[in-house]
Amino acid sequence: MKLCLLGPLWGDICGAPYEFHPERDPEAIDLAHPNRDFTDDTVLTLAVAKAILERRPYRDTLFELARAYPNVGYGGRFLRQWLQKGDPSPYGSFGNGAAMRVAPVGWAFNTVEDVLREAEASAACSHDHPDGIASAQAVALAVFLARKGQDKAEIREALEERFGYALSDDLPALRDEAARQGFDATFRSVPLALGVFLGTESFDDCLRQAIALGGDADTQACIACAVAEAYYGPDEALAPQVAAFLPPPLRHILSAFAAKYGV
Repeated sequence: MKLCLLGPLWGDICGAPYEFHPERDPEAIDLAHPNRDFTDDTVLTLAVAKAILERRPYRDTLFELARAYPNVGYGGRFLRQWLQKGDPSPYGSFGNGAAMRVAPVGWAFNTVEDVLREAEASAACSHDHPDGIASAQAVALAVFLARKGQDKAEIREALEERFGYALSDDLPALRDEAARQGFDATFRSVPLALGVFLGTESFDDCLRQAIALGGDADTQACIACAVAEAYYGPDEALAPQVAAFLPPPLRHILSAFAAKYGV
């Protein structure tokens, strides 16, 4: 069985109970929390995957799938200024919504140039602020480099040089920074999530540490675990666990994308 995209989806599902109830101790996080569920992170990640599979505009599949699953926790501006419009258009967002959904781009395309171009396209239909686009490109590039076998030092160097990030892998310092500054903008959110990936030694550790950042826990885990999965390799044991949370149409997109682009 070929697999991919389990990481960001599982990060979303396990992080969801902690979005409004933060737990700063990674070891205290319950990965079997009874309130686990998929959120907008999962729906929009699979919408990007669907657009790639069907060679359709990202805007169209994002809009269609979000309309099909309207009550999964979309951000206020995305909901009001994009989803509730009959003809959605970009609204200058520099939130982390484009970064959270971009993982499929890192799996489906095979050159840096293609990854950056498609990441921009996937972001710009809603998050057209330069920071929103750059954050999506950074996450997609990290996924791409990780699945291509680059080590963490090479991934860090590529992201810092191209996007001007100063990526720390000091996990307690990252938690302190997250508590102090929050997640309102991608120039805070995305480097924190990428730093967690760089500072952890396994997928499970990355998942716990990303959730422990607090705040937007499901999105932070979605982003960090997207890169961790590409780096460590998909975990076959996660496949039935993720599938158990997804309705059949979303399971079908995941299966079809993994069959074409997974490992």
